[in-house]
Amino acid sequence: MQIKKPGIPAAKRHILAHLLLGILLITGITFTAARADLVSTRRSLSATTSYVKEQCNRYARIGLASETKSLMRIMESCKQISYHLKEANGLCTDSAMEGYARSSYVSGIFLLDAKGQVASQYHAEEPASDLLLDALASPALLDTAVWPEKRYAVRLHCPDGSEIDLAATARQDASGIVVAYYHTPLEYIDAFNLSIASLLSGYSTENDGTIVVSSGDTIVASNNPTLIGHSASDIPILRKIRTMPEENKLSHTRQTPSSLSQYFGLMERSRDFYVYSFLPEHSVFSNTPQIFLYSLIGYIILFAGISALRWKMAQRYREEQIQAQQEYAAQLKDTNEQLSIAVAQADRANAAKTSFLSRMSHDIRTPLNGIIGLLEIDAAHPEDTHLVNTNREKMRVAASHLLSLINDILQMSKLESGEITLAREALDLNRLSVEVLTIIEQRAAESGITMTYDPHSDPVTFPWVYGSPLHLRQIFLNIYTNCIKYNKIGGSISTLFTCVNTADTQVTYRWTITDTGIGMSEAFLKHIFDPFAQERADARSIHHGTGLGMTIVKGLIEQMHGTIEVRSQEQVGSTFIITIPFEIAEQATPAEPTTPSTVSTGIQGLSLLLAEDNALNAEIAQILLTDAGASVTTVSNGEQAVEQFRTNPPGTFDAILMDVMMPVMDGLTATGQIRALGRFDARTIPIIAMTANAFAEDARKCLEAGMNAHLAKPLEIDKVIAVISRCTRNTRT
Repeated sequence: MQIKKPGIPAAKRHILAHLLLGILLITGITFTAARADLVSTRRSLSATTSYVKEQCNRYARIGLASETKSLMRIMESCKQISYHLKEANGLCTDSAMEGYARSSYVSGIFLLDAKGQVASQYHAEEPASDLLLDALASPALLDTAVWPEKRYAVRLHCPDGSEIDLAATARQDASGIVVAYYHTPLEYIDAFNLSIASLLSGYSTENDGTIVVSSGDTIVASNNPTLIGHSASDIPILRKIRTMPEENKLSHTRQTPSSLSQYFGLMERSRDFYVYSFLPEHSVFSNTPQIFLYSLIGYIILFAGISALRWKMAQRYREEQIQAQQEYAAQLKDTNEQLSIAVAQADRANAAKTSFLSRMSHDIRTPLNGIIGLLEIDAAHPEDTHLVNTNREKMRVAASHLLSLINDILQMSKLESGEITLAREALDLNRLSVEVLTIIEQRAAESGITMTYDPHSDPVTFPWVYGSPLHLRQIFLNIYTNCIKYNKIGGSISTLFTCVNTADTQVTYRWTITDTGIGMSEAFLKHIFDPFAQERADARSIHHGTGLGMTIVKGLIEQMHGTIEVRSQEQVGSTFIITIPFEIAEQATPAEPTTPSTVSTGIQGLSLLLAEDNALNAEIAQILLTDAGASVTTVSNGEQAVEQFRTNPPGTFDAILMDVMMPVMDGLTATGQIRALGRFDARTIPIIAMTANAFAEDARKCLEAGMNAHLAKPLEIDKVIAVISRCTRNTRT
């Protein structure tokens, strides 16, 4: 008995047949629609390129006719001058030459002898001498002396874009040549010449595609302005279109070899130009997706009527698969974009880090090299007291510059991370101005710079405002310092103050600070607020700048919701315009001045507790304070400071000098524990922070922790003594 192999069920064959039929039908419709879109696109692009080509030819003919007409006019004028010269028996005085030029409406005249040498000349304006002399040496021009019936004319294009029409003819009064020329300024050419670019002003890249007109390989016009001036061979689309064996034939290519965007375009060649027109693929097949969709829907409806249930199941499965693929594709695209962004960010970060390290290596090594070198000189000449003292002062200057650099870097970092917190204090702008100008006027006088205040300045309507005095002072000190640093000996700095606006509880003030320094170029002004930006490579060596000052100024002003504008001209000077809004404050009551006779400014006899984990810093502070007359007890961390204070009887220590960052227990925690002790002096003993954390935010944290004052390292012993004396004043009165 023969066993029959099972075949495909009839229902499945029915479905497969319908699917095959549907696929063939939809494919045919889609292909037909795509073909129709291609034909329509070719017709549209061809019509556009043909019209633009014809207009280009027309413009070329008009330009050629205009040039010919101008040359004919100058030839006629040249002939007329030759005739006038003959009538005047060869008179060629200045006044006669001027009369010939005016009557013939030309810009200038040359009279050449038979050998082509200039015998006389007149010019209504300064001529383009090199261009004209080259033209006078032309053999074709010189031939007019040999062949009197010959006329010569040429159009010369000047470097500034203007044109000179020049003509030559034989003299009728003597042997030689009459040369006349007319100069057409660039403004006249721009005003009256027809522009090929204006042809494309009405074309939209979305509706009409991209149209490009090139002269040779250079793009001279396009409705996409970004392409003008580029080389056509550098653009893959145009390069592929040009390689087509036939003109006006549709070409299919990509925007770039790695791009997924597809384009269709064609080219036509005119007398002097190539005219291209191309459209993106999605614009070409604008009808195909709709026709495909309608066909698919119609087929699905038909198929659903035949086998609704089976079609529904198949359709559901198909939709699930499509959705899964789309989700996967979307996830893959997002992942790729995130990876690309991450790689770009990493590259930028690495580049910024490399640039930063390179700059800092130079700027930090420079003062360090000076300090080390001076120390070696002192070691070699210990007996030369004058040299050692001079070198010590130089080392102090280098160390101050290094400290300034570090402070600028740290403040720049805080600005970028948003950690700078502006104070809101009632301040007197008049007093702040006096404080700033007191410092600046001394620096200006030392540099030979004159400080002036513009008499047209507005009065300070509301001197008391809320603001951050520390940061305002830093803004103006930075700007004035730059004005002095980059000024000239005998130069000046002028300040104009204006009240811009007053509304309710807010007032906006503007400071315009102008110097007469070396100025800046327009190119550098675009980058003046970039970190480390300096116009000249030797600026850091000559002016000892870091390139961070203006970056910090801009960051602080923007945090105050203000603006800064810089205008400059090289070798003339710079102008800084600072506009800042303020909240109006009530006038504060000035503090009563302390009678000098009742104030102690020394620390003689004081007993101090010093908490410092760095042995060298502790030794330096102990020696300096001991030399000032104080008794110093040192500990190496906050826990030891708390224990030392707790185990000694009240009154043992007059003040505590506390480092902030220490092992075991930091200074802020130690301060809190001391203040929490149950002794009467725990809340009153002065605790002074001595820390390398030098910003206003650091000082605020210290005060909030219970400290009385904040001193930034490196320490200035005079300032340390003054702060200790002020803080211990109440305990000694």
